Amino acid sequence: MTPDRLERAALHYLERYAASRARFRRVLVEKVRRSHADRSPPGAEERDWIAAIEEKCVALGLLDDRRYAEMKARSLQRRGMPPGRIAQWLRARGIAAPDIDVALAALAADDGGSRASTLAAAINHARRRRFGPFRTRPVDADRRRREIAAMMRAGFPYGLASRIVDAPDAESLADTDPEEARSVEFIAED
Repeated sequence: MTPDRLERAALHYLERYAASRARFRRVLVEKVRRSHADRSPPGAEERDWIAAIEEKCVALGLLDDRRYAEMKARSLQRRGMPPGRIAQWLRARGIAAPDIDVALAALAADDGGSRASTLAAAINHARRRRFGPFRTRPVDADRRRREIAAMMRAGFPYGLASRIVDAPDAESLADTDPEEARSVEFIAED
């Protein structure tokens, strides 16, 4: 492995994938390890190459954790993930807390507030999973409980999950106030 080969491999990787700095660093370390016959970790000189390539990519704007966090947050919200789980997902990928805060603030601003952001994510989740007004089969009490439980496991509060699952149609969800739905108390059904 030479610095030029590693840099070409790094640029090729960034052409194909969006990545955080932490992920990019792990990819380069793995490339160096694979180049060693014994798969040993990079030496001091190779770690310097990796750091220099990373800084060069940051300076060129090819690596930007804040932009990556905003892009992934929007994508995850469209898939139906609530803001708390989005933050957890980003933290697990090595994104710094200030970048996560900016990404979540951008989501909230796009949707008119953090409560609206949670509602939008819950509706997207229900649409993807065909829960509530998006279901294709008739509902019974057992199916209703399972849908609510699935939404709660995804990170949505009980009140919001039950409002969405019990909604007669998708248009009625537009009037749902997430704060009011959050305050609905759990009532056990017999």
